[in-house]
Amino acid sequence: MEKPVILAVDDEPSVLAAVTRDLRRHYAASYDIERAASGAEALEVLGELKLANRVIALFIADQRMPQMSGVEFLARAMELYPDARRVLLTAYADTDAAIRAINEVKLDHYLMKPWHPPEEQLYPVLDDLLDDWRANYQPVFEGVRVVGHRWLADGHRVRDFLARNLVPYRWLDIETDAEATTLRELAGAAAEPLPLVILADGTALSRPTIAALAEKVGLHTHAVAETYDLVVVGTGPAGLAAAVYGASEGLRTLLIEREAPGGQAGTSSRIENYLGFPVGLSGADLTRRGVQQARRFGAEILTPVEALSLETRDGYHILTLSNGSKVAAQALIVATGVSYRLLDVPGAERLSGAGLYYGAAMTEAMGTAGQDVFVVGAGNSAGQAALHLARYARSVTLLVRGKSLADSMSQYLIERIEEAENVAVQTGASIHALVGEASLEAVAVLDSASGAVTEVPARAVFVFIGASPRTDWLKDKLQLDAQGFILSGADLVREAGRKPEGWLAEREPFWLETSVPGIFVAGDVRRQSTKRIASAVGEGAMAVTFVHQHLRGPAPAQRPPPAAGG
Repeated sequence: MEKPVILAVDDEPSVLAAVTRDLRRHYAASYDIERAASGAEALEVLGELKLANRVIALFIADQRMPQMSGVEFLARAMELYPDARRVLLTAYADTDAAIRAINEVKLDHYLMKPWHPPEEQLYPVLDDLLDDWRANYQPVFEGVRVVGHRWLADGHRVRDFLARNLVPYRWLDIETDAEATTLRELAGAAAEPLPLVILADGTALSRPTIAALAEKVGLHTHAVAETYDLVVVGTGPAGLAAAVYGASEGLRTLLIEREAPGGQAGTSSRIENYLGFPVGLSGADLTRRGVQQARRFGAEILTPVEALSLETRDGYHILTLSNGSKVAAQALIVATGVSYRLLDVPGAERLSGAGLYYGAAMTEAMGTAGQDVFVVGAGNSAGQAALHLARYARSVTLLVRGKSLADSMSQYLIERIEEAENVAVQTGASIHALVGEASLEAVAVLDSASGAVTEVPARAVFVFIGASPRTDWLKDKLQLDAQGFILSGADLVREAGRKPEGWLAEREPFWLETSVPGIFVAGDVRRQSTKRIASAVGEGAMAVTFVHQHLRGPAPAQRPPPAAGG
């Protein structure tokens, strides 16, 4: 945590040097001492400190400065730092101005020049003021600040990315928070498009790309090496488990994630049926633990980086990544999971991120306070989201296409939904259209039994309507089923009645091994996988067992590994 600041302002170099020296001698251990040679220069320093989210504990300013007197400076400084203590340095002739300043700028004290010896004339006064300031001091948030407005789709994109990557941030609504306007002006971005992202060091980014933002907040976006023992694509529960077991067992392991660690499980507000956590835990907490564990064993994680294409050559699997680089590995585990299916109704594309959200209940929940919202879906993810949103929203309506929740949702969730006073379940219902221009205003709900369409006011809709596998980049590389899920193990042999086409190994595919030797699959992206976190974790761990067996087998070719650029 950075130290609070004491700012000294005086236009006389010798006086400024003397007061700075005395301040540093007594307060440097607990405060950073800054200096400025004029009121105008001091205001520039204040702007920089405000953007950097620094705290000022005390101003000590000379009254007789040209262009801007000490009282005038303190009046301006109060606008940015109203809680800082204010001290005026005066000569005997300025006593009347100092007394007037007690009311004009809430002056805390005035000191006559000279203040020597400081042990008697300076430090006792400032000690008392600083003790009083610390008694009421609330530490500031030290992290990323995001300035935008509630219904800005790009603002949602940025906030969701930061939240899912466990980067602390503070949201400032330009329409309701005066500090948001001040920061935007101080950053010189009053005319720049929102969202405005202000980093901890004061750097301001106007509507940044996710890749640029990732670099700035310190995420790891480029691989350290060109070749690895094991590369895992996807960091949901299956991918994280594979990384933990691979790295802990001595494999040089790289994880690649295109969005944020955790996958769909990472967005869950509450997971209550995972073994070992009787009171449950959030998806974010599970993700944080898994990421820390993988890193502790030496696994390297790239995010947000997407695998764009795959080539297998000389026994190595070469991935081309979205950052323009390539990495090669002797073994590859695909654990890319699935993506939420998009809502295909009028208004959906226009209002995505501006009232229509896929998942994202954790990111947007607090913004639904006092509002009526809808959740679309009938699975556990939808049920968990409805219960989480009910803590904030005035009402939550769960729209279910089928006749009941029993066919697709765990009983414990059904019971809790029935107990929630502000959660309603509407069966045989689906979204017919979304209404609104800049933001969602209403939903048109279709009743499947009667065919009637009813328009109902709503400020947010959260969609959980199934998912599709992330395997477009693997077409023509691995065998997929008609829905795009990856075939593995016995499925490959059973469907063709023989080994997969192009299979070069003498052995048959291991369970969890795909149609290419040394490439494995784990988690939801695998055909007919069990959609449970525990199953995904088990498959990730088991895939590493087969990786070891593959690596112990006959070498594909005695050639050096391909260069990452090749």
